[in-house]
Amino acid sequence: MSDLKETIKKLIEFRNERDWEQFHNSKDLALAISIEASELLELFLWKGNEDFKMEKLEDELADIFSFALLLAEKHNLDVSEIVEKKILKNSQKYPVSKAKGNSKKYNEF
Repeated sequence: MSDLKETIKKLIEFRNERDWEQFHNSKDLALAISIEASELLELFLWKGNEDFKMEKLEDELADIFSFALLLAEKHNLDVSEIVEKKILKNSQKYPVSKAKGNSKKYNEF
């Protein structure tokens, strides 16, 4: 079993042991991702670019990944597959010849 599948299995076991699946509808999982992403941003507020506590970074990223994995699992999405599909879409929108070293959005090339 892949590491990611094993992680998702552990995450679901943790959730189910606490009877939290009832709270994990799509809307609330999406909201939780957004809230945790805001907590990630807070680590950098009023600080230099790389001035943060690694433990807090790990915690906030883990929360974001956990809710995202639960949302993907709820809809039977293969995380590796959807990320690879998005990379392909982005490679078409951002060809190397136009995007390399450029921070413009694809519609601004």
